[in-house]
Amino acid sequence: MEESLSKEYDFVIVGSGLGGLGCAYLLAKEGKSVIVLEKNHQIGGNLQVYSRDKSIFDTGVHYIGSMDPGENLYQFFKYFNILDELKLHRLDQEKFDVIRFADGSTYEYAQGHDRFQEKLIGYFPQEKEAITKYCEKIKEVCLHFPLYNLRADGANYQFNEELLQLNAHDYIAGLTENPRLRNVLAGSNLLYAGYRDTTPFYVHALIMNSYLCGAYKLIDGGSQIAILLSRRIREMGGVICKRKEAVGASYHSNGCIRAVKLKDGQEVRGKNFISNVHPSNTIDIFGEERFLKMYKNRIRNLENSISTFLVHIAFEKRSFPYLNYNIYQHHQDDVWQATEPQQDLWPESYFICTPMSRKDPEYADSMTVMTYMKTEETSRWQESFRTVAESGERGAGYQEFKIEKEERVLRHLETVFPGIRSKIKSIHSATPLTFRDYLGNKDGSLYGIRKSALNPSRTQINTRTKIPNLHLTGQNISMHGILGVTASAFVTCFSFINKEKLIDQVKQA
Repeated sequence: MEESLSKEYDFVIVGSGLGGLGCAYLLAKEGKSVIVLEKNHQIGGNLQVYSRDKSIFDTGVHYIGSMDPGENLYQFFKYFNILDELKLHRLDQEKFDVIRFADGSTYEYAQGHDRFQEKLIGYFPQEKEAITKYCEKIKEVCLHFPLYNLRADGANYQFNEELLQLNAHDYIAGLTENPRLRNVLAGSNLLYAGYRDTTPFYVHALIMNSYLCGAYKLIDGGSQIAILLSRRIREMGGVICKRKEAVGASYHSNGCIRAVKLKDGQEVRGKNFISNVHPSNTIDIFGEERFLKMYKNRIRNLENSISTFLVHIAFEKRSFPYLNYNIYQHHQDDVWQATEPQQDLWPESYFICTPMSRKDPEYADSMTVMTYMKTEETSRWQESFRTVAESGERGAGYQEFKIEKEERVLRHLETVFPGIRSKIKSIHSATPLTFRDYLGNKDGSLYGIRKSALNPSRTQINTRTKIPNLHLTGQNISMHGILGVTASAFVTCFSFINKEKLIDQVKQA
């Protein structure tokens, strides 16, 4: 390992999230020498999993879209040479997502544009025109994103101010006067932390479209993506080092980075550097004096998306049936309130899924419940730090806080699944502090920088920086999610690899 750190690499990549691993694969495949530095004991960022009571729990990835043959993520994974080894399970064709309200009403999303539209019209026969217009708008918006459509050129969202400034809530509200239809159309907005005033419609459209084009679960967890990618990177001569935290950088006289400095005192030299950590953290690592004041202020003043409280439930053996769909439960009629949780009503909205296990496909081994939580709720423990690599303590008060929140989630969950308590073996939870410590975002943000329809250019982050040999990748650069982060890796690498050639290779994979 020490020998690996002593040489100079073509590319030094800080962070082993999917964006960093994607860049490492793309560049290694082009014959470049690459090293990936990860501060934690486990690679993968949001792809990380953990095990409790013999159950595997995902921390950030619970299902993926665009995985039907020929779709964009399917082709990306084919190009990465990992598709054949991925253990995937397709969600229910007729209901991959279920939108559920406090009155018990449920609305099912079907896979495929035509069937999705037909089912919605079945629920709201008087709203056929609005539903048809909505579905056509999703397709229209997606056409403006070339890489999303595996194209090198064509209509481009970056030059379309009208598209970038189209607000998701306002557009959907303008389609119909029916409040329930409005909330059904936006019912899965926990996927992207939808904010009433700022979230652009293109974020909604791209994510919704991807799941309509093939919604799948990753059997036994999403970490397999990171494991397979790292295997391929190493097969091509790439190096991946865990427990190597970048804390600084040294420079050549021409302003280019010479090496990153590690917490353990070592240095890793490179010709080019790619940061897969939050842009604000990137400024800290590479030296704030190296960035323009205007750029630093803009990055540090950008709002991040909200964080989460994640409840993981392990079931008694063969006690709870496996659900081949996800539930978005809303205990209020307005789904856009989810990102503004109120203490007395919390949790107003939450996502429910049962992970797919090879052990027994008929019964669920576990359940994950994700609801939003503001970072301020855990502010009294903000000075603490705890990961597997650094096992600090937060104290008894923190455990009491978690137990109280778990109980509130369980009380709500019983309204969806009466009697569920009797089937539970154990409960574990993660707070915004958990995500802060493992992912490195200063506030535990789940989806990184909030995209805004009010000022689109302000929230668009360029992959290139003023430091000549430093580039950015990850969910803050393009979009969050498996597809968004994979796309960001390609966008970053377009600076080093011919775009047309690369996209053609993906299409032909």
